[in-house]
Amino acid sequence: MASQGVDAQTDRPLDITHAELGFTPQPAVRWLAPAVLVATGLKALLATIFGAYADKRELQGSLPARIYRHGDEETGEVWFDFVADVGDGFNATYTIASLLARRELEVPSAGTLPRGEMLIMGGDQVYPAASVKAYRDRTKGVYSAALPHADGKRPTLYALPGNHDWYDGLTAFLRVFAQGRPFGGWDTAQTRSYFAIQLPQGWWLYALDTQFDDHIDAPQLEYFTEAAKHLEEGDTVILCTPSPSWVNAHTEHGAEAWDTIEYFDANIVRPAGASIRVMLSGDKHHYSRYVERGGGRQKVTCGLGGAYLTTTDELPKSVVLPPPTTRIRAAGPSTRYDLAARYPDKRQSRRFAAGILRLPFRNPGFWGVAGILQSIIVLAALYGLSGPFGNSPRGFFALVASWTPAVLIGVLVVVGWVAFARLDTRTSALRGTVFGVCHAAVHLGLSLLWAWLITTLYRDVIPDDVLGNWGFLLGIVIGLPVVLGLVHSEVVAVYLMIASRFGINLNELMAGQSIEDHKGFLRMHIDAEGTLRIYPIKVDKVCRRWVADPRGEAGDPLLRPRNFQLRPRLIEDPVVVAKHDQPET
Repeated sequence: MASQGVDAQTDRPLDITHAELGFTPQPAVRWLAPAVLVATGLKALLATIFGAYADKRELQGSLPARIYRHGDEETGEVWFDFVADVGDGFNATYTIASLLARRELEVPSAGTLPRGEMLIMGGDQVYPAASVKAYRDRTKGVYSAALPHADGKRPTLYALPGNHDWYDGLTAFLRVFAQGRPFGGWDTAQTRSYFAIQLPQGWWLYALDTQFDDHIDAPQLEYFTEAAKHLEEGDTVILCTPSPSWVNAHTEHGAEAWDTIEYFDANIVRPAGASIRVMLSGDKHHYSRYVERGGGRQKVTCGLGGAYLTTTDELPKSVVLPPPTTRIRAAGPSTRYDLAARYPDKRQSRRFAAGILRLPFRNPGFWGVAGILQSIIVLAALYGLSGPFGNSPRGFFALVASWTPAVLIGVLVVVGWVAFARLDTRTSALRGTVFGVCHAAVHLGLSLLWAWLITTLYRDVIPDDVLGNWGFLLGIVIGLPVVLGLVHSEVVAVYLMIASRFGINLNELMAGQSIEDHKGFLRMHIDAEGTLRIYPIKVDKVCRRWVADPRGEAGDPLLRPRNFQLRPRLIEDPVVVAKHDQPET
């Protein structure tokens, strides 16, 4: 009998189909596919424009304002999990979801780690853009299949929106996460896109919705002002934010994003006598940890929940927080944070760059569109070389008429590739412009070369008869887009390899590869003494072949790996965070 959906506790699927699962497993997003690039870019633009005029956070002030509580009252302990950037391809997302769903997780050198009482999703729960269908196929269905049912006390799932969740104005996010609907064995409890959770031993978890690294809205400030009234002197806060603003706090845009956090700390947390000891974020699809020099405060990025892997070799070795340029009058004293760990490591991260040479094969749509566009450019160059006036001597106006299309297209190519040269926040605009112009010059130079080769072949090689002319024309129509698409796609790949070493197009270098391996999450534990331990868990290889498990128990995953064993490991030794730094003696 076919399952009626993954929320059912009795029926289990017989195979991996929509009819059996209730959702359709999705492949990893091909980020350099033209359709994805255009659609995502437009949605991001519209979300930015309309988000300024119709901020959904302002409307959430009418929703119930609840403070949540988790932890064992008898032992004074709690286990909880953090995962971010989850809703991309099925293989990576389900690999992590199935590990999070296990009642107990055996991790070498860490022992047996019980499943978290709560699961925090730290942003970007779906890709490439939010919609109810996308959440069902890429996130909710996947997690419900990993944990279809939970006996006893069910774990609770909380979600913080990232920029991709905001691309529809947060509409789908609130429907999926803020209406009390379960995720299989996980319950949902939040009523807004931000939340405060009281934990044992004077620990709290605050999750801020800063939209697109913008301000904190008035209803949200009011909510956390009320929540802060429950803080006591010496309490400690774990602060979750949609992006790791500490990494680029020394830049102009990064300083503005950090000032939002600094304002929150100065006006909400510190006046209550509490302190922020740990900050957690996703958005960057890697793991990195910065530790306070001479102290124990931690800044952790862990965006390994399913989205394409990003590099770590460009991370700064240290950051100063708050930066000297902060505009917050009541800012705390500046402190230096040093990079203590990263995954993948620097050497491995740099090796990933060469994988972009597979760009046309990983993104066949890019190959096709590149072939069509370059063919148009070559034909424009051919028109300029031959023109509508044949080989007879041409006057000035005839030359202008024949070369105008090629010149106009050339200008568009230069503008387009300069715009494509997206900068890392530590890279100057001048450098990006230079790289964009050089990149465009290579494409245009090759286009002129192709045009010259075609005219030479036609004049010196192709037989001057009807059969030869039509054969040559047919070869141009069919073969030119294929050959030019491949060659110019590889030109783009080589450009990305080179430019990335200078802080340009770092994201595109990895997005074009859609690397599904090297994923992970955080499992955390607050013990009876009030010490927090963070276990950063990785899986170097995700499973790519799954089979239905119709004979499993109600709480077992609906799908299991086929001839593959998931091997969770620690990225680094458990990170131990005391509630307070020990005074120097």
